[in-house]
Amino acid sequence: MVAILVMGLNWVKIQEFLTHEIIAPGKNGGFHLNTWMLILAVLAILITTFILRGVRKVVTRKMDTPDKLKFESAFKFFNYIVYIIVIISVLHSSGVNLTGLLTASAALFVGLGFALQDLFKDIIAGVTILIDRSVLVNDIIEINNKVGRVFEVKLRSTRIITRDDKILIIPNHLFMSEIVYNYTQNHPKTREQVNVGVAYGSDTRLIERLLIECVRNQKGVLQSPEPFVMFNEFGDSSLNFAVYFFVRDAFTEPRIKSAIRFDIDKAFRVNNVSIPFPQRDIHIINNK
Repeated sequence: MVAILVMGLNWVKIQEFLTHEIIAPGKNGGFHLNTWMLILAVLAILITTFILRGVRKVVTRKMDTPDKLKFESAFKFFNYIVYIIVIISVLHSSGVNLTGLLTASAALFVGLGFALQDLFKDIIAGVTILIDRSVLVNDIIEINNKVGRVFEVKLRSTRIITRDDKILIIPNHLFMSEIVYNYTQNHPKTREQVNVGVAYGSDTRLIERLLIECVRNQKGVLQSPEPFVMFNEFGDSSLNFAVYFFVRDAFTEPRIKSAIRFDIDKAFRVNNVSIPFPQRDIHIINNK
């Protein structure tokens, strides 16, 4: 009999603990929170966490490291949405009336929406980039006249290292609104060119041969596809040529072009080929 009384007293205490109001309802009811609801919410979050971790491990177990990092970045945003849905569902199933709380915080949500619209644009653009793989790690891209190598793609921003060895952080929404050149999306080879003008009367076939030799002897230039020369136009002061060639690393392309220009200048000097500069005749009329 005593044992039954003791158990009854303990059950009463447990009930009092579980029904203890952490946030008491107002006079007209509305949102409230007791210990049992809080325990249910915590348990739901823990169970959801284990399930999401299991899903992540199953999906990423056969992925390469770069793809795994991209998936995890997008999956974090998905986690936040799932947690919010789970908490609202648990509270609603426990009899909590969330209408008053949501109504009271509607103005706050509207203000947060306006304040965070750029953040949401970046996140949505980041998810799009990760899904359609338009920008990958180690891609060489050009945006707003800045060229760099991508080394990290995150949910909100993409980071590239420029040719000046500076880190450029690009908000992801710019990839949706700006024109972006991806030099290496289809393959690592890119075609480059060096322009040069020579004086009228120069041997054009000699110019073609010298340009090809200067490019072929340059380290970093691919021999296949072969470089070639185009006679572009008869300019105002010069015959304008361009030598085209392929490189495998577009990131170091300015150095290769500079070295080629040095070789061209040297070859032209040896072969007495002159590079003209614009000249104008000025006629002064004296009416006196």
